[in-house]
Amino acid sequence: MTEAEILSKLTDIFHDVFEMPSIVLNSEMTAQDVPGWDSVSHITMVVETEQSFGVKFHTTEIEALKNVGDLVRLIKTKTSK
Repeated sequence: MTEAEILSKLTDIFHDVFEMPSIVLNSEMTAQDVPGWDSVSHITMVVETEQSFGVKFHTTEIEALKNVGDLVRLIKTKTSK
């Protein structure tokens, strides 16, 4: 799966979790860029992402994420194993 494909699938997840079909993800995007991205929606987004991609994240991996690009790369690493 390419990073572009992962970003596209993540975009669908963000549309659902944040109930904002207008969100256009990019690799530099952070929680501050998405209205309503709080601790509860963050957990929901992580769980939905894990289920959608068939991966499991460790707490330390999630804490190390700085932006959407980091999440995309983490997913790519986990799905390529």
